[in-house]
Amino acid sequence: MKRIILVLAMMLAPATAFAEGAVHKVAIHVNQNDPQVMNMALNNVKNLMKYYASQGDTAEVEVVAYGPGLHMLIAGKSPVADRIAAMSMENDALKFSACGNTLRAMSAKTGVEVALLDEARVVPSGVVRLVELQQGGYAYVRP
Repeated sequence: MKRIILVLAMMLAPATAFAEGAVHKVAIHVNQNDPQVMNMALNNVKNLMKYYASQGDTAEVEVVAYGPGLHMLIAGKSPVADRIAAMSMENDALKFSACGNTLRAMSAKTGVEVALLDEARVVPSGVVRLVELQQGGYAYVRP
């Protein structure tokens, strides 16, 4: 009987250890069309995910771009498109949200629909999304 309990305990130990790790939720705000700010935001994502993984924890990160910062997520114009693609492939818990209000305004100004990176999803309002995330327990970071 002791052997069965020991075997069961050993089998459950990895699942228990994983379940004990904390989940950290972080919202990162980008509202500047500045490659340095965009790269800093992505560096923040990389560093915090690496740190939490080293602690046995996980991180759910959402980068919210609006205003001039939406350029971060525009196909053919984003100076960080390659990094976004690579980082998104490495981590399913990383999301990129594009402000629908900004997107509509940019499309109206140019007369053509502005295309986003495949990794980006449109939210109705970037500011509202940041508020929702914070109300949902996300920490707020602005590089």
